Amino acid sequence: MTDDEQRGKLGSTRDEAERKRALTFAQRMRAYLMTGILVVAPISITFYLAWIFIGFVDRQVTPLIPAAYNPETYLPFALPGLGLIVLIAGLILIGAATAGFFGRLWSRVSEQILARMPVIRNVHSAVKQILETVLAQQSNAFREAVLVEYPRRGIWAIAFITGRTEGEVQSITAEESINIFLPTTPNPTSGFLLFVPKKDLVPLSMGVEEAIKMVISGGIVTPPDRRPAAEKNVVMTSAVVYEDLEVLRELERTPVLAPKGTRPGERKEASLNKPDDIEE
Repeated sequence: MTDDEQRGKLGSTRDEAERKRALTFAQRMRAYLMTGILVVAPISITFYLAWIFIGFVDRQVTPLIPAAYNPETYLPFALPGLGLIVLIAGLILIGAATAGFFGRLWSRVSEQILARMPVIRNVHSAVKQILETVLAQQSNAFREAVLVEYPRRGIWAIAFITGRTEGEVQSITAEESINIFLPTTPNPTSGFLLFVPKKDLVPLSMGVEEAIKMVISGGIVTPPDRRPAAEKNVVMTSAVVYEDLEVLRELERTPVLAPKGTRPGERKEASLNKPDDIEE
């Protein structure tokens, strides 16, 4: 190999090394940029949404405060969050007043008046029942996330238990059913109300907040599996046991129940209670 060829080879090697260093530098800068976005974006969005909410409440409540009792009257600047503080204090005072005799009397009289109004009574009754159910301390609504097969066997969706099925819906079904709310992605405020047999629900160990994050993110945010190692190896459900039943349902055009011991809850109990195999 001549000297010119050796110099050319060394030059190409140096150029390649420089390109690699430049590429590595660009990759590091890109990684730093993405890390900065991941750190700053959630905090910024959270503060921005909180600021919008506080500003909305202030615009609605602050004008209702008399000027003599409004601190902003005596200050050259506005107080962010003043309306929110006044609203919370007002709700606490109303709750304390309603707990007394005269407060309960006033509440009954106002409800009787609203009950006589044709359209308003329906709205008031529905809103009151929903709030009492959701805010009640003993209520189990939206406190447990479950897995349900929807919209067909073999496809799973996250849902939230809202209560036990009662009334006519439960009386005409042979099995104990549970009310579940199946939210949509990315807007979890809309969804479907389903009445599902209790045996067909697979309880999840993840919290409600984690499940909502997973729904809103479209599966991008996945919470870790915090179950014990022994439970991680137990298969709780499978769509294979339902394949023959689906054929029967299509042929008979009638509901066909799964055999006992094949539903998710029954399979879990059987797997946990199954004795160890004895080697001969």
